[in-house]
Amino acid sequence: MKILKNFSPNILVIGDLMIDHYLWGSCERISPEAPVQVVDIAKETTVLGGAGNVINNLRVLGAKVSVGSVIGDDDNGVELVKMLKNIGVDTNNIITLQGRKTSKKSRVIASSQQVLRYDKESKEDISKTASDEIINSLKETVSDYDAVVLSDYGKGVLSQDLCQGIIKLCNKEGVKVLVDPKGSDYSKYRGAYLLTPNKKEAVLSTGIEIKDKKSLQEALLKLKEDCCLSISMITLSEDGIAIYDNDMRKFPTVAKEVYDVTGAGDTVIASIAFALSAGKSIDEAAAFANLAAGVVVGKIGSATVSIDEIEEYEASLHKSTSDAHIKSFEDINAIVERYRQNGKKIVFTNGCFDILHVGHVKYLQEAKSFGDALIVGLNSDASVKRLKGESRPINIAQDRAYLLAALEAVDFVVPFEDDTPYELIKMIKPDTLVKGGDYEGKDVVGTEFAGELKLVDFVDGKSTTMTIKKIQGE
Repeated sequence: MKILKNFSPNILVIGDLMIDHYLWGSCERISPEAPVQVVDIAKETTVLGGAGNVINNLRVLGAKVSVGSVIGDDDNGVELVKMLKNIGVDTNNIITLQGRKTSKKSRVIASSQQVLRYDKESKEDISKTASDEIINSLKETVSDYDAVVLSDYGKGVLSQDLCQGIIKLCNKEGVKVLVDPKGSDYSKYRGAYLLTPNKKEAVLSTGIEIKDKKSLQEALLKLKEDCCLSISMITLSEDGIAIYDNDMRKFPTVAKEVYDVTGAGDTVIASIAFALSAGKSIDEAAAFANLAAGVVVGKIGSATVSIDEIEEYEASLHKSTSDAHIKSFEDINAIVERYRQNGKKIVFTNGCFDILHVGHVKYLQEAKSFGDALIVGLNSDASVKRLKGESRPINIAQDRAYLLAALEAVDFVVPFEDDTPYELIKMIKPDTLVKGGDYEGKDVVGTEFAGELKLVDFVDGKSTTMTIKKIQGE
């Protein structure tokens, strides 16, 4: 599906903020004082955790984000606010309480293995005074938001008073409230637009053991009725997402590789909020969230996903239109950079591909076999005329690009105006440059920028020129 890249909804996230702190090191001995490992710390890193991961996901998707929460008057609180401001988040609705501990979870990692975690935090519910302060601060501005996300990590910020106050305020202004719930009692979320519990959480909340389609529908309906939701939703891990409004639909997962499911729930609610804010239907939003989750579970640790990554992932699943595979120089440069970061091998070839035939297809299939992604440079109409004569091309560049992009072997098509793809190859720097077998012993443009050159023989008797002659009866 298409989500506009330049769309930037205004979304408010309210919930439990925390810092995830990592101490990275190695262990080569046991302490003489006690039977415990001695870890030699080499570096420390900190990232936003809890509701901060939802915020990170929304920011990477392109949303403008404001945050409402309660933190402590401590060094961790100062650090947390600074981290949020550094990524452009509006922190005006964060309240600082004296004596409250800002959540910070520290993990000791030795040789890529977590050996210890220690937490500093307050978990008691915030006071009604603090709740009222947040609600009052939003009364004049809540209508400015396209959606509000309540991200509950069970640390006391999303109390009964705050949840109900926010939901009633938003409903009055026609702003959708989406909730990532916690615990077994969902009464405090009553009146929200939708909840996003996973299967285990839904079973705990409804008391219904979800084991088949019938019990799944019963659980969805119970959630919808008990919490007065507009939409009932349950995330089903590898089985995708189930939703219920007037009837039940399931959207199957689209993950190709699963390395780490950490933070996948945060990605789901962030992408649903983003898609709904863009005016998409709940079905479109669920499909979009599935694609987003499919990307992040292929990454290590709590991860985020961009619109470009989602579009590329959708294209790799061959669920997109050909248009999604046709890229500009600027687009392909960013794509290649991401592919390299993920260790993908880039293959490049080029041509006019005027009248697509079996020789072209077999050539491109073999080219793709040399790497993970095949980029095809396509001569523009003016370029083809200079190379082939005034009677060519037979098909305009737009049509030629669309047909090429529809081929399973082709990942991306990039039209170029010059007689040769020199500048394109220089920019891409492919791992493998592929040309036809007729280039044996000849100089090939751009080889100095490629890791290797591969020559692929053409299929005998198959060419655009011969096809034209046959049509003309020659």
